[in-house]
Amino acid sequence: MDTRKQKQSDGQSASSVRDRTSAALPQGEDRDTLISYYHQMLLIRHFEEKTGEMYTRARIGGYCHLNLGEEATVVGFCAGLEPEDYVYTNYREHGYAIGRGIPPKAVMAELFGKETGVSRGRGGSMHLFDLERHFMGGYAIVGGQLPLATGAGFAIAYRGSSEIVACQMGDGTTNAGTFHESLNLARIYNLPVVYFVVNNLYGMGLRVEQGSAVSELYRKACAYNMQSWRVDGNDVLAVRDAVRKAAELARDQHEPSLLEAVSYRFRGHSVVDPDRYRDKEEVQKGRDEDPVRAFASRLLAAGMLDEQSLQEIDAQVQREVDEAVKFADESPDPPVEQF
Repeated sequence: MDTRKQKQSDGQSASSVRDRTSAALPQGEDRDTLISYYHQMLLIRHFEEKTGEMYTRARIGGYCHLNLGEEATVVGFCAGLEPEDYVYTNYREHGYAIGRGIPPKAVMAELFGKETGVSRGRGGSMHLFDLERHFMGGYAIVGGQLPLATGAGFAIAYRGSSEIVACQMGDGTTNAGTFHESLNLARIYNLPVVYFVVNNLYGMGLRVEQGSAVSELYRKACAYNMQSWRVDGNDVLAVRDAVRKAAELARDQHEPSLLEAVSYRFRGHSVVDPDRYRDKEEVQKGRDEDPVRAFASRLLAAGMLDEQSLQEIDAQVQREVDEAVKFADESPDPPVEQF
């Protein structure tokens, strides 16, 4: 086992006070790429807003968890990976599926439980799956995806292929036994796995510091001599760069790592969560740090977009979401005899 000294680095947390809207874009960034990030973030925002609406109208059933407020974290995560890499997520997965290239129509149809859904209507909100795009599914059990992702990393290492595994999870998962077991084995065998924690400050209704002895979750990697970082989850470029760094470590040096992205969810744990454990002032502060609006302001300041362009992108995204709902609504149900 490699016994190199544990490395950790602090990043900017999403709850810290800083003006992202005035932060200059890094030099050398491709304009079309940055605009595509904004398009994806806005698409996920409108898709999730529409998902919440469809849930209240009883078009979507079961459990449903939204990525509202976490769009920069989602898009940055997906942008830092290669198409051949394998992705495992938890139940808050709609945005990740879209970010990995699954058409919004197929995602919405799955939420509607239709045969045209990405899981043919059998999975629903928490179990999206697309083998062609190496999207290995969302998992409803907290921490359930970690052993599977770690096992996939073992298979890749055994074959000697160039893919890596990226395993997304929520902050509460870092208290689960599977988290510690998986990180331990990944480091013992030096598996090409990036463990990606989305810290939205709450595990259901429990604040992170109330449920974990270590509230800076990336520090938990030190027990396994594993490199780790914490980044501002509301900065799409910071997340992308951190994921790229971790992916390079996994791909080139066959070393796992732990990455913590600090963000904030705009709504309760699930669509039906009344969200009484957070006061209005806190939620408003989180909304004031809206990652979609902040990135739009940076693009405007850099002269990459103007107000008319923003309106055109918004209209295009709205059409995509409306078409996804129409497609899902008109799609057939799965055959009853297959259940």
